[in-house]
Amino acid sequence: MKRISGTLKLILAALFLALAYLLPFVTGQIPEVGRMLCPMHLPVLLCGFLCGWQWGLAVGFIAPLLRSLTLGVPLLFPSALCMAFELATYGLAAALLYRLFARRKRYLYPALLLSMIGGRAVWGVAMLVCMGIADKPFGFTAFLSGAVTAALPGIVLQLILIPPIVVAVERLIRK
Repeated sequence: MKRISGTLKLILAALFLALAYLLPFVTGQIPEVGRMLCPMHLPVLLCGFLCGWQWGLAVGFIAPLLRSLTLGVPLLFPSALCMAFELATYGLAAALLYRLFARRKRYLYPALLLSMIGGRAVWGVAMLVCMGIADKPFGFTAFLSGAVTAALPGIVLQLILIPPIVVAVERLIRK
């Protein structure tokens, strides 16, 4: 399979960062919908799969912090900070797992699922630490609510959209 050049990776990573910045505007008027659909997760996961772990990690870490610092949404502490670690984990894990599975299409779903689980676990640990610093409670129920229950539509959307997009882009690159 033909590899993506460094220049193309840079361009794609910039595109994914822009998408992570802009997609939340689609749901921005209704914050509950945004929390359910997780619009920043899609471009970060795609970046990890298509551009590699360095770009996936960087885009994932920068995107929520950039939105927070320029728009004030999400709040820098704890939301954007915890999301930065979560999304960085998505980008990193997606790339490393896909490479571990020899970039075979049949392993896209397991790589995606494991990346999503890892990112949510990192978010939970980050929230536990941040809430501990703020002297606020954060228990397992709050973790399940924030990481799974509230995000279920976004999880389904990611499982539906990401594998076919990765396959399509890789097919384009091979030409």
